[in-house]
Amino acid sequence: MPAEWEKHKATWLSWPNDDDFFKEKIGNIEKIYVEIILHLHQGEYVNIVVLNQDVENRVKKMLEEKGVDLSQVVFFQTDYVDVWMRDYSPTFVKKEGEVVWIKWIYDGYNKKFLELLKDGEVFNDLNKVLNSKVTHMDYVMESGAFEVNGVGTLMTTMQCLLENRNKGKTRAEYERLFSENLGVNNFIWLNKGLFNDHTDGHIDEVARFVSPNKILCAYEENEQDENFEILKENFEILENSLDQNGNKFEVVKLPMPHMFYDDGEKAPVSYANFYIGNNVVLATVFGDPNDDKAVEIIQECFPDRKVVPINCRELIYGGGAIHCITAQEPLE
Repeated sequence: MPAEWEKHKATWLSWPNDDDFFKEKIGNIEKIYVEIILHLHQGEYVNIVVLNQDVENRVKKMLEEKGVDLSQVVFFQTDYVDVWMRDYSPTFVKKEGEVVWIKWIYDGYNKKFLELLKDGEVFNDLNKVLNSKVTHMDYVMESGAFEVNGVGTLMTTMQCLLENRNKGKTRAEYERLFSENLGVNNFIWLNKGLFNDHTDGHIDEVARFVSPNKILCAYEENEQDENFEILKENFEILENSLDQNGNKFEVVKLPMPHMFYDDGEKAPVSYANFYIGNNVVLATVFGDPNDDKAVEIIQECFPDRKVVPINCRELIYGGGAIHCITAQEPLE
């Protein structure tokens, strides 16, 4: 499985249509999508899933008005509920020079959201047109649950895979699964993900590879914060982890933003949920005092790409941010 910074053919997105979480925010969420597409399409194709022709026509008009070159945008029409492309898309891997889909079972985050189950069929439907090579897996999994450095190492969390997916499966069974299908041979198991994260601890909110030997790790400085102990432990595990060649990683602390929903509930916000495109890195920001510092740290990791901050204060009401709504398809 290629690392995210390796060349993409395209980025996949699902156009937002779920008013259950976004409610009156849906108009602003659409503007965020236009901004994301505007930046990404200059370096790769953007594949957008929409419900029907009416939505496609409306989205095309919105994109054209902002100067998006529609020859770089490909639309696909199918039925779906939510925007979390990272989690119900296949994992795109390369085998013998061609891209193959690893199609996991998507169950709405351990069946917490049964209304999302139909999203597990999106790419089965799309493949009637695309005819891509697919390996169907008998495992519940989301691609946001693991992270690879492209040369043999994979990170994940025990909270997600051992406690909340595929009950009874062991670390050894998961490691064999990942080795056989993603081409990895070295594993880092963190304990937990963010407090109040409905994904049960996806890795893409807490730790991210930015090069084969460098990791950005979300770190909370406030000892009273619910995430303090969780993220401190993760950092310590990473500092003592070895790569596929037996060498230590460079682990860099990424500060934490802080946000509460309208009802006072703590939102699972993180700067680790950035997305690496071919030409840009889209960084999640939240109108927090740590925004600028986080963007600066991420920019230092990607001197050959422009880091573009995207305000996700409203997107997070759906439960995720930029990395959650995107999926990279590697160039063959």
